[in-house]
Amino acid sequence: MDLDRDRERLRDTFNRAAGLYQRARPDYPDELFDDLIAVAKLAVGDRLLEVGCATGKATLPLARRGFRLTCIEPGPQLAAAARHNLSTLDVEITEGRFEDCRPAHDGQFSLVFAATAWHWIDPAVRYALAWRALRPGGHLAFWDATHVFPAGGDPFFRQIQDTYDEIGEGLPLGTAFPRPGELTEQTAEIQASGLFEAAHTRHFDWERVYDTDGYIELLNTFSGHIAMADWQRERLYTEIRRQLGRRPGGAVRRHWGAVLHVARRRDEQQPGKRKAAA
Repeated sequence: MDLDRDRERLRDTFNRAAGLYQRARPDYPDELFDDLIAVAKLAVGDRLLEVGCATGKATLPLARRGFRLTCIEPGPQLAAAARHNLSTLDVEITEGRFEDCRPAHDGQFSLVFAATAWHWIDPAVRYALAWRALRPGGHLAFWDATHVFPAGGDPFFRQIQDTYDEIGEGLPLGTAFPRPGELTEQTAEIQASGLFEAAHTRHFDWERVYDTDGYIELLNTFSGHIAMADWQRERLYTEIRRQLGRRPGGAVRRHWGAVLHVARRRDEQQPGKRKAAA
């Protein structure tokens, strides 16, 4: 399918950002990890499986809390960066696609999780693969870090849309600018899998301030910007530098949002024998 090929093409772009990813991408809030651990009833020493660890932004906080992690990462340069960043911790990095891997300890994990990576996994198989990897009573968790627009937020992001339109990368007509707490929840999809029971959903939001170079580094870790033609990036980044250069300090405030989904494994179910969607 064209959508499958497009997803694969964009997913592969992240490997080109391996040198920037750990530095440029935001850290997730500590409260998110506290919430996840409490809801999934995780104990120190439990085995966790991370899908799409990139350079270890979500891996590091959990490994430091005493969990044993196996991570699957399709990008060879990202996997190499993760091994470097996590070399002193109890973390094993497997290079490959979740759809193709059968990790050691399959069926014994207390948690399968994906941080800003679940949407890159083939939706036809991702729930079944997570179910298979978990022990009875285990949990699946996923969340994305995405842009939210609070009242009183930085006006820069609306102002720069004219340049995105000019280079042919504008938002579709009618695209909403979600406020904190308004991000889409995927509870219905979890229930419809027949393999998991939605156990917990919680919205988080936080703010980071970027100088001009830091903000452009962040953009260079986004698949859509990596995939742009050179002339598009040059025009966009020139305008960003121009607009932010007129500000004291050249800084921009970006608000981030995430929806933490935690789902409990239905132990009576088997992949391929799904219940009807709720």
